[in-house]
Amino acid sequence: MEAETPRSLGYRMPAEWERHEATWLSWPKNRLTFPDDVIANVERIYCQMIEALSWDERVKVLVDDAATKDRVEALLGSTRVLMQNVRLIEIRSVDVWIRDYGPSFVVHPTQGKAAVRWRFNAWGGKYEDLLADDATGDDVVSASDVRAFRPGIVLEGGSIDVNGEGSVLTTEQCLLNPNRNPQLSREDIERYLKEYIGTPNVIWLKSGIEGDDTDGHVDDFARFVSSDTVLCSYSEVRETTNHEVLRRNLELLGRAKDQAGQPLNIVKLPMPSPLRLEEEDRRLPASYANFYVGNSVVLLPVFKDRNDKEAISTLGRLFPGREIVPIYAADLVYGYGGIHCITQQEPV
Repeated sequence: MEAETPRSLGYRMPAEWERHEATWLSWPKNRLTFPDDVIANVERIYCQMIEALSWDERVKVLVDDAATKDRVEALLGSTRVLMQNVRLIEIRSVDVWIRDYGPSFVVHPTQGKAAVRWRFNAWGGKYEDLLADDATGDDVVSASDVRAFRPGIVLEGGSIDVNGEGSVLTTEQCLLNPNRNPQLSREDIERYLKEYIGTPNVIWLKSGIEGDDTDGHVDDFARFVSSDTVLCSYSEVRETTNHEVLRRNLELLGRAKDQAGQPLNIVKLPMPSPLRLEEEDRRLPASYANFYVGNSVVLLPVFKDRNDKEAISTLGRLFPGREIVPIYAADLVYGYGGIHCITQQEPV
């Protein structure tokens, strides 16, 4: 561990609802993740997201080359995107999951912001072709032109969720998995979280939802929505593992404390009906909890499901100053991720 860590210098990781300078995205193109019959719809999802975000913050989009840049500009030109707030940056990437291979940004009260550059090993070495996106994360830091801290450990942005006040949600399934940092104990991981993102209060949940190939990323089921309130998914479908997994996580949250030692407020959110690709015999990780909080909007994945309306209403109550933007996301979760997974906030 470095002698000078972000926490020792006065940095912290802000909550997602704190003011952004920008949102980072990486334009979709990987045909293994999104085949030909899916990717056009995923591009439309990106256009919807960029349009909604661009009216109150910058949107920085990775594109592989000049030809892709021209094509994306043409696609965005047919929308209501505020193009003066969109920057297309020629940085090559293999896939879209910038939440996981991009940096976590931290802020200082007088010295601006910095980037915590974790290592990315493609979720425990599951996808050899995606290992190259570890270098993409370095390129994002360079393009950000901020100081970089390098803990030297593997960690994905989707495996943590912070409230900006010293607490972080995570799961044992992911952060204690031997395919990430086998040399580190639970106490070691807690020290890294404390020193690099300013979260001495680590709230450990057990495991993640069915269909999630990341080993239990917390942003698929449990999210801070204020300094003392956590939104957590639940499932009424007993035929899936989600019912018991989410019941157990809700129990743990019920016993957890916030950074001030007080019980958390828990808001329950239903899961959509299970999405399954019968031809490939796999479950998709569809979840309303994988939303993204922009400066003036909340981008909410919906699935033409009977629970969509409740999800929209719940997020509306929790973020009354923001417009809830429902985005049909079934084609996005085809690639095993959601709206939060393809975004990364850069705070002011």
